[in-house]
Amino acid sequence: MPHTPSAEKSLRQIEKRRARNRAAKKAIKVQVRKFLSAVTDAPDTAATEYNLAAKRLDKAAARRVIHPNAAARKKSQLAKRLLAKSAK
Repeated sequence: MPHTPSAEKSLRQIEKRRARNRAAKKAIKVQVRKFLSAVTDAPDTAATEYNLAAKRLDKAAARRVIHPNAAARKKSQLAKRLLAKSAK
């Protein structure tokens, strides 16, 4: 446990940030799963699910929850899946 008041405050801040970051990452994972299931099950809604996933990724990258390059890479992977399904 922290000994100084500043260390206690730091611990509180860290816990808040960790909870916020975990929630953002979980939201990304849930949305990506929704997109992947939409690609296989309902191709007509896959584009809207992709847009929502890309939006979540962009927001997380802007807030530095995830690295911007990781967000861009993930968006590219998802777009590639969307394009492959729509081409068939």
